[in-house]
Amino acid sequence: MGLLLVGEGALMLVCSAIGFFYSDEGALPFLFSALFTMAVGALSLMGSPLKKEDIDKRMAYLVVTSVWVVMSLFGTLPFFATGAISNFTDAFFEMMSGFTTTGATILEDVEVLPKSLLFWRSLSQWIGGVGIIMIVLAIVPSLGINSYSLYSAELAGPLKSKTHTSVSATVRNLCVTYLVLTLIVFTLLCCGDMDFFSAITHTFSGISSGGFSIYNSSISQLSAYSQYVLAAAMWLSGINLTLFYLFVRVRFNDLRSSLEQFFSYTFVFIILALVVTAVLNQTMDYDLSKSLRLAFVQTASVVSTCGYVVDDTTQWLLPVNFLFLLFCLRGGMAGSTSGGLKVMRVLILEKNVRNVMRNRLHPSAVNPVRLNSKPVASDVIYNVTTLFFVYCFTVVVALFLLIMDGVSTTESLGAVVGAITGYGPGLAECGGFGNYAHFPTFSKWVLAFCMLAGRLECITVYMLLLPRFWKR
Repeated sequence: MGLLLVGEGALMLVCSAIGFFYSDEGALPFLFSALFTMAVGALSLMGSPLKKEDIDKRMAYLVVTSVWVVMSLFGTLPFFATGAISNFTDAFFEMMSGFTTTGATILEDVEVLPKSLLFWRSLSQWIGGVGIIMIVLAIVPSLGINSYSLYSAELAGPLKSKTHTSVSATVRNLCVTYLVLTLIVFTLLCCGDMDFFSAITHTFSGISSGGFSIYNSSISQLSAYSQYVLAAAMWLSGINLTLFYLFVRVRFNDLRSSLEQFFSYTFVFIILALVVTAVLNQTMDYDLSKSLRLAFVQTASVVSTCGYVVDDTTQWLLPVNFLFLLFCLRGGMAGSTSGGLKVMRVLILEKNVRNVMRNRLHPSAVNPVRLNSKPVASDVIYNVTTLFFVYCFTVVVALFLLIMDGVSTTESLGAVVGAITGYGPGLAECGGFGNYAHFPTFSKWVLAFCMLAGRLECITVYMLLLPRFWKR
């Protein structure tokens, strides 16, 4: 925790430098926030002498969950210091949305914010995209902790993919890959009509599948070129980072283990984009070129759970918006920066249902669930099914709580799905170019919990709620 707070304070210093460079009012508030955060982190380090220690799975769940909460808590300081947000609930909601790369915002007018604060919002998503714990394991392997416990509790996916036998080396490879992709997207955006600040902020929130923009109308006012570049970035953010590393290292044999979910992810993206193109062309009076652009950019945002909005989607047909919610629940590939259930889990669930139905017709037949032509272990199927149940349980309970708090059913459904999947935009007033400012305080806390649970795949968070977890 101490190391992370020192690191978070250092990032605030970067934002302070941005503030001084642009001469905005956020420079000094960020400086004070940075010094306070780094001081708390330094005191934590001084009070806890560094020693080698094994962290079991139970402690890993506690550490990983606590890290996201603590980072979000201290991340609220710049909002209070600048006066941009005076309400603690709103500030925590905004930062939890940032670090979990959800993209839901309570800010009604982001364009009046100082550039240092806009940079902080996007930077929080870029850090959250690769995973805070992943960065720790990459930079500080000398901690001597049980790295695999933290790696397993942090990284999404039923099957943990590794590029190296060492967890620290694997994490470093993934972080380097993430950095290279960031540089590529940033360079492409700068080659268009974007200025440096707009390019770097949209790169951070695009490649991390975050969705925060520096404009009230999200990315709708960007040029067609920039929108297509961001669409490509969003699509890439939904792909397992390991695949990029294996492809560059020409390890094609290792790539085969993820080809099925890659083709499924890409196939769904293309088909959904074509369907939306046809609907827009027929119902919104858009020409074919505009319909194609809007459909492909918005669909890339949906399947990667990024949350960028390229048009006022609340004016689109309601069935299209429900399709978006359905497919953002599916999410991207395991091991990517995207949210949702992940393509691998959905494939396993689909094939398991198919096998159960086949066994009803042919009880004596042996039909194992196969992924990439290889049988999937029964414990993996069991874990996937359990997570699916917990995921659905979380959605239902959160939906009930929001409705009881006075939020309409349609808006509650969109908000809960947008929060737990990391997509961000929902339905009705919180969809399209809308925001969550009008939600009651209790509903905002429920949604903040959904963001955390969705980012850590529910079970990691729920483990802390079990009484048995706290017993020796």
